[in-house]
Amino acid sequence: MGFFRQWGRFMMAGAQAHARWELDISHTILGDRKRLALLGLLLVPVVIGGIAFAEQIGETMPQFLGGKKAYSPAFYSTGIFIVSILIGLGAGLITGCIGAGGGFIIAPALMSAGIKGILAVGTDLFHIFAKAIMGSVIHRKLGNVSVPLALVFLIGAILGATAGGLINRMLYEINPVLSDAFITTIYSLMLGFLGLYALLDFLRARQAGKKRAPLGGDVEEGDAHMDAHGGRDEGIELGNLPRKLQGVKIPPMVKFDFDFTPGGRSISWVFLVLSGALVGLAAGIMGVGGGFLTFPIFVYMLGVSSMTTVGTDIFQIIFTAGYAAISQYAIFGFIFYTLAMGMLLGSLLGVQIGALVTKVVKGITIRGFYAMAVLAGFVNRIFALPGKLGQMEILPISPQTGALLDKIGVWAFFVVIGGFSVWVISTFLSNMRKLRGEEV
Repeated sequence: MGFFRQWGRFMMAGAQAHARWELDISHTILGDRKRLALLGLLLVPVVIGGIAFAEQIGETMPQFLGGKKAYSPAFYSTGIFIVSILIGLGAGLITGCIGAGGGFIIAPALMSAGIKGILAVGTDLFHIFAKAIMGSVIHRKLGNVSVPLALVFLIGAILGATAGGLINRMLYEINPVLSDAFITTIYSLMLGFLGLYALLDFLRARQAGKKRAPLGGDVEEGDAHMDAHGGRDEGIELGNLPRKLQGVKIPPMVKFDFDFTPGGRSISWVFLVLSGALVGLAAGIMGVGGGFLTFPIFVYMLGVSSMTTVGTDIFQIIFTAGYAAISQYAIFGFIFYTLAMGMLLGSLLGVQIGALVTKVVKGITIRGFYAMAVLAGFVNRIFALPGKLGQMEILPISPQTGALLDKIGVWAFFVVIGGFSVWVISTFLSNMRKLRGEEV
């Protein structure tokens, strides 16, 4: 049970760090006219040129979409573009309101909408890359990027992303259903674990009568040193694991945190490369950019200060997501650009609305919704798995039963996420006057 709680906190810290990144990115893009103009330029060929493109070959597109031929569709239909905006909006509302990892539902949502798993992963990576590039000025403002730390870490991240992309493409070439089943299994395990932890965390807090702030919550015993960034206070003692890892002197040693510790700290390049490989592998397979792992690994395993971690994480996401999206998916035809732009639009708006709603909703309610949202993603993927295993003749199940289970999972997922989105938006609209007063 102790391991479960520690690992759950580890994953939750990563989800919260990724949510803060999403919120910062959204503020940066929407608060800058030049970035908004750039976003508009990106959408012009998708919306205008794409409509004409769809009218000409829209009916023949499905045979190529997600097929084995390298094909990168720029546009499919107006309907699927609207769906992509809604998916991004739902993910953004979860991220902004709950303050933890709404991006985890994007790939399951795309797969539920009929997109092949490998195409969903590639598209999600491209969407994250586009968002990171447009908001990349943030790391300058923070001023705490450790370039040596990031560069060594990126060696491992590139290796891991290459391996992740290779695994997905290899499985897809063997059998597209096998690829979908593999990605579905990975998401089922991750969402199941995180959802169970979030549910138990919510029930404990409810029983204790606690109220947690949206981006990190009330501080429990043992978490008294959590700072505003969700990490350790910079002046406290290192934990046992970071101390042991920093004590391993395998040269060359990479130095960092000169601003927080006299003489700085150092860690062997081996641990940075291994950490980067894990993050890159997750990004390459799941399409979530890997950022949700970087924060807890840096802070709780390697002993890097949270300030340095935040800046360095933003820096590495650009390169990890960009490399994986372009080299592992785009050039092989596994990116759906219309979906990526639609998700970008929806998520930028959703994050802003969700963050405002946290000012008028109790933290305990938000925690309950997060558990529901993650578990809905888990149910969606676990109910899709039997049908895929049945198609490969691994599980003795009829196509009708598999299709029924899949449909139940899809409906359960979209009812929960849709219901949550309606609740957040209605709460926002009904409290606009109060929120406007707070802003003033």
